[in-house]
Amino acid sequence: MQHPLQLSNVTKRFGSFTAVHDVSFSLPSGQIVGFLGPNGAGKSTSLRLALGIMSPDRGEIDLFGGPPSLSALRRVGFLPEERGLYKKMTARNVIAYFGRLKGLSQSDALVRADALLERFGLAEFRKTRISRLSKGMAQKVQILSTFVHEPDVLILDEPFSGLDPVNQSELEQLIREQHARGTTILFSTHVMEHAERLCDSLILISHGRKLFEGNLAQAYATQDQHVRIASSMNTDLTSTFSDSAYAIQRLPLDDETSDRVWWLITLPNGASAQDALKRAIEAGIPIEGFDPGEQRLRDVFVSLVSQAEAEFGGRRHG
Repeated sequence: MQHPLQLSNVTKRFGSFTAVHDVSFSLPSGQIVGFLGPNGAGKSTSLRLALGIMSPDRGEIDLFGGPPSLSALRRVGFLPEERGLYKKMTARNVIAYFGRLKGLSQSDALVRADALLERFGLAEFRKTRISRLSKGMAQKVQILSTFVHEPDVLILDEPFSGLDPVNQSELEQLIREQHARGTTILFSTHVMEHAERLCDSLILISHGRKLFEGNLAQAYATQDQHVRIASSMNTDLTSTFSDSAYAIQRLPLDDETSDRVWWLITLPNGASAQDALKRAIEAGIPIEGFDPGEQRLRDVFVSLVSQAEAEFGGRRHG
């Protein structure tokens, strides 16, 4: 599979502080990849290294077959975390200007700017100066400036930050549209719900180190999966699961007047919630409640980041 972007054993230090430590990952062509991590994990530094804005102290960066270059960067759209637009320019001219920087003619840049502003409900503001737009409108203009040239690769650093739920939904739709066009997309975020809805694959970093790279199923597989089954008070499920790889524990009662008890069952590798339920039914257990324990990326994120904190919390210097 072709990889338009690849980092190999990249390290970046600022004095004695190691912001990125021996990070390697590939951006598969045509995929939406979530770049996840807590604040200060090294996400923004990694993206700047990928684009040649910074140079690594060690390691190699390959963008479209070579080191980042002006010709390669014309094929990239980049939305930085720090937003900034020319306040005295109109929305239309800002978008067209960024299109010109990426190689579009003036006429093509203006035509595309008008089309994008129309598509995203800003047509009536195309001749309004940025300084007179609301914060949300200005953010939209900057986002539209990022892909006015129809890039092959989009790199978005915290693109949902500061957007209200309506504009977040519009941006999600925009990302899907660009993906359908064939664009390869990498976006950083610490909001797991966006990643779960959008991403084909994920990269998780913390303390400047890569902790995980793979798809959602592989991310979920890093954690134990649980299911909850409720039975009557006088029913004991331990014997039903005692001769298997399942682990089971009785949960405390939520209500002392309850006539049922919940059991937490840890599933072995390869088993599903339905497998546990079937086992209980076949054993004749009177089932009074069932919770399949839906897996969440948030739980994976918290678990892996907590492990990294315990292992690397004091080791980003030197």
